[in-house]
Amino acid sequence: MRAAIFQTTTGIDPACNADALAAAVANARAGGADMLFTPEMSGLIDRDRKRASASIRDEESDPALAAVRHAAAKAGIWVHVGSLALAGGEGGRFVNRGFVIDDTGAIRARYDKIHLFDVDLPTGESWRESAAYAPGARAVAVETPWGRIGLSICYDMRFPDLYRALSDAGATILAVPAAFTVPTGRAHWHILLRARAIEAGAFVIAAAQTGRHEDGRETYGHSLAIDPWGDVLLDMGGVPEIGFVDLDMARIADVRGRVPALAHRRPIGPAEVAA
Repeated sequence: MRAAIFQTTTGIDPACNADALAAAVANARAGGADMLFTPEMSGLIDRDRKRASASIRDEESDPALAAVRHAAAKAGIWVHVGSLALAGGEGGRFVNRGFVIDDTGAIRARYDKIHLFDVDLPTGESWRESAAYAPGARAVAVETPWGRIGLSICYDMRFPDLYRALSDAGATILAVPAAFTVPTGRAHWHILLRARAIEAGAFVIAAAQTGRHEDGRETYGHSLAIDPWGDVLLDMGGVPEIGFVDLDMARIADVRGRVPALAHRRPIGPAEVAA
């Protein structure tokens, strides 16, 4: 499988972002990719929620989703749209939803981000994702011609139970699109993603936002492709561009045979607390 990763600096204009995504689909295909992976919030990044709310649409009328579906069908390539901000969440909130689109432009899977980022950082940054977004409730894995892909988004990477559920469902590729902050990225990005790959004996593809955005935030970049042994196959640094990586799917059976941790898993109940 030849994968393309779109590392970008998404802005506040949905039309411009939709055009950039469509161009990335065409460029990925021109580079010989079978599937393109894009970051979290590929259609819009805007921390001004009042301004952003005027641009957020439902799934049927979102310009980025429509552009990607059309471009995927035209190019004959699969696309994982890391996520889009969409209307229609519980309690009048939005949803942070990822999509897998096949080479005819059909939607094969949807995943709503389960774990929401509510935190105050030592830098003074404060994030309350749950104030605007409703959480998802189920893990999602989807069949592709190259294996089953387990879907997740950004902060999900800190919760290994999700990836256990995905690998138990047969996922051999874990998609982890993100818009990671710089302080947490420097500290944890590579470590957590390599751990997820090693635990699951699976490839990890993590398409990331990078650089200074129009709304003032800064994201970490370093989109990664990691093999089931935990080796980094591609690290895109901080440059907005498309990267390519070839995945040898036979590597999964090789690694799982050498360290059969998945076969040794046992159900574990609540821990007992000794007096």
